[in-house]
Amino acid sequence: MAERERGPRERMVFSAAQLIRRDGVTATGLRDVAVHAGAPRGSLQHYFPGGKEQLVNEAVEWAGRYASERVARFVAAMPRPTPSRLFAAMVGQWVEEFTSAGFERGCPVAAATVDCADSVASTRAASAEAFAAWRRPIARELAAMGVPSRRAAGLATLMVGSLEGAILMARAERDVRPLRTVARELGPYLDSCALQSG
Repeated sequence: MAERERGPRERMVFSAAQLIRRDGVTATGLRDVAVHAGAPRGSLQHYFPGGKEQLVNEAVEWAGRYASERVARFVAAMPRPTPSRLFAAMVGQWVEEFTSAGFERGCPVAAATVDCADSVASTRAASAEAFAAWRRPIARELAAMGVPSRRAAGLATLMVGSLEGAILMARAERDVRPLRTVARELGPYLDSCALQSG
């Protein structure tokens, strides 16, 4: 959805996700979200009566949906989908972002997990569901590519975990090399899982 098509509530959720990606949950204030979204500060209480916790949880849920929807778009753009090509597309999105925009922003779900998993049960649960929402379509697509159903969910977890770890290392090193490395090293293994299904 284009920025101009979002309503004020959606803009605030999107803005919260973007600020959490950059600053983490603790450093993201409600006033910052309102300014980023171009919304009156009073509207936060109207749309998010549960306060910052509700807004953070909805931003995390939005991020999970976004990642899930990207999986279908990646596969639709491939003339011949394979597990390695799907993983390369997932990694490529981050390589492109880091190369064009720098390393200041990471995954909002990871940031919320790091900041809140031990202190805010609802945000921990929202993060767990966001990761699950991302893994489910990956597993479905892997199964459609010939990966046995019993293995597809595990490989989806491996893909998301490898990507998230590489994102963290790339940000720490200010270099996309970890991302390119996981795509190169994991790709052949992923494809071999599909080939073994015959």
